[in-house]
Amino acid sequence: MKAVSWPLYSEEYFMNEALKEARKALEKEEIPVGAIVVCENRIIARAHNLTETLNDVTAHAEMQAFTSAADYLGGKYLNECIMYVTLEPCVMCAGAAFWTQIGKLVYGTEDEKRGYSLIKQPVLHPKTIISSGVLGHECRQLLKSFFAKKRNLS
Repeated sequence: MKAVSWPLYSEEYFMNEALKEARKALEKEEIPVGAIVVCENRIIARAHNLTETLNDVTAHAEMQAFTSAADYLGGKYLNECIMYVTLEPCVMCAGAAFWTQIGKLVYGTEDEKRGYSLIKQPVLHPKTIISSGVLGHECRQLLKSFFAKKRNLS
């Protein structure tokens, strides 16, 4: 398969970096979700799901990335940052995004079963900008293949 090159600092460029994290989760037999946090066009945090590895239901990619970014910046607010995540955040992660006051949230594909957008009340901080569907096909295919493999092994 031919490698695709995205324009530097584009949403696709950064989502591709989040996909790299999702593939790391896949290698660990975790649900393949990856997240990165970008500040001033620099990746300051990279993370992927670790719920199985850490035996921790809260160890979602977003939660790991929020912690890492806050540590890097030395403060809990990420209002000047952008999070790129391959799957729409769940309500827990969207709630954490609210508290970090993340400046922008970009996600690849919707989570039709547990995504925060299923909640009819606002969950994200009112100033958070949202962008969705970035490399959505690639993000969706990674998840579909993971769950298809899991079903066939059962």
